[in-house]
Amino acid sequence: MGGLRNAVRQELVTRQLDEQIAGRFPVGQRLRVLDVGMGQGTQALRLARAGHKVTGVEQDSAMVAAARDALAAEPEGIRGRVRIVEGDGRETGVHFLPGSFDVVLCHGVLMYVEEPDALLAGLARMLAPGGLLSLLVRNADALAMRPGLAGDWAGAMGAFDSTVYRNRIGLEARADRLDAVSASLAGIAAPLHAWYGVRVFTDGAADDAVPPPEAELTALLAAEERAGRTDPYRRVAALLHVCGVRD
Repeated sequence: MGGLRNAVRQELVTRQLDEQIAGRFPVGQRLRVLDVGMGQGTQALRLARAGHKVTGVEQDSAMVAAARDALAAEPEGIRGRVRIVEGDGRETGVHFLPGSFDVVLCHGVLMYVEEPDALLAGLARMLAPGGLLSLLVRNADALAMRPGLAGDWAGAMGAFDSTVYRNRIGLEARADRLDAVSASLAGIAAPLHAWYGVRVFTDGAADDAVPPPEAELTALLAAEERAGRTDPYRRVAALLHVCGVRD
């Protein structure tokens, strides 16, 4: 699961996504899943293990290689349920027919897309009616939290009214406000259905922080999960997990 911050992110998104899938689809239904910006394939492989048919799209060749390596280590039955497409997530219409998927994931991608409306519209077109769109975005309403908790007062003041930030790998990226994402989802006929906060308490952890022993990690995740679905805590989470449903 990698370092602490990634472990918290992946585990919370897993729990939240499973909750949304269970609430929308019959138990045992084999879903058609599209994962745009699949990275190393963490969620794609997890969903394939659960019996779903997953197509992952990724443009970073190193991430594609990592995903293929991870897939190669899986049993044949799981390998047969995963297809990896190397390409740009904004070109889903080139690869797939409209309405081809029951669930579309786009996690940790929108912060690197300067104008995300076209990407979002393309994702919505991929969904069958009643399909679930799962987005993970950086929370613009919480940009001041990390520098503020670190004692960087100038950085905190500069973040209050900004939607631009520099992430931990040194890249400039863009954050989104919940109201704006909700409006975008309404505009692409996949209105907001549910939303969660991700990493309320652990976003300030050091890059090299590793998950604690199992008992402590269990308690930590329970606190993060509770905060991620509870106001006002979820509103200052580093990330927002936003779910829309296709009309």
